[in-house]
Amino acid sequence: MQSKDLIYRLQEIGFKEYESKIFLVLLKGADLSASEIADKANIRRTAVYEILKSFTARGFCNEIETNTILKYEMIDPRVIGDKIAKEISQNNQIKIENLKATFKEFELLHKSEVADSVNNVNIELIRGYNKHRQAKFIELFNNAKEEILFMIRLEGYVSEELDLRAKEFFKRGGVIKSIYEASLNFKIIKDETRQNATLDDLLRICSRFEKSGEQVRISKSELPNMTIFDRKIVFTNIQDKNVPRHNNADIIINNEAYANRMIDLFDFYWSNSITIGEMKLSETKSPKALSKKISPKLNYINS
Repeated sequence: MQSKDLIYRLQEIGFKEYESKIFLVLLKGADLSASEIADKANIRRTAVYEILKSFTARGFCNEIETNTILKYEMIDPRVIGDKIAKEISQNNQIKIENLKATFKEFELLHKSEVADSVNNVNIELIRGYNKHRQAKFIELFNNAKEEILFMIRLEGYVSEELDLRAKEFFKRGGVIKSIYEASLNFKIIKDETRQNATLDDLLRICSRFEKSGEQVRISKSELPNMTIFDRKIVFTNIQDKNVPRHNNADIIINNEAYANRMIDLFDFYWSNSITIGEMKLSETKSPKALSKKISPKLNYINS
């Protein structure tokens, strides 16, 4: 590899041009004086001294005293590589900590000067398929204090993290009421393979949620994916099969009047839904008739 390429590579990991040139001279030679290093690197001698002082302090080279002058010799490059990697890691960690601290302060400033009239209706659109959509939902879940109302078509993966947060919510006295759309076109994992779910699987999943503390109903109607937090905030998932997945969107409406209208919708579906026990009884009486009523809408993977 040519010297120019090596200098470029060193600059990519943080060395300046003169530092890179001196580094290569030290790497190739041994017991070199500052004058010799300056000549080989084609750099002014005055510029060399500060860099050699820095390299010595960082443990890149040894400073050897002779009877007349100081000489310099680079240590094992593998050791230097470890030292630089540690420096980069420490510097990045400091930057991350500073970033978090700074943006923590930004949270206090966010919309701090918005007029009260604007705050009457606060609408947020989150578009795309990314972890920030899930993070926003979990943030709303964590901030809920009294009640969470779900209307759910089980699409996507329900994480254990949310299950744990639900348990914490119940411990604080919170209430969760959930209406699950009765549909069988979703996958579960059995014997380490994904398999088509059965009605028994749907009932088992809903029963697990009910045992954890949820009030559960099952609806044979198509449901909107909607969650209402503390009768104030509505989180709606908008999905369209004709739209690419990365263009799917969530809408968050922070408006109590709108939330109350959506609660009316929730209460309508709740009153027209059935319990898990009633669903089991319906299956026993007429499983074929029931299966015809269940529409294929789910793409849920239960672990």
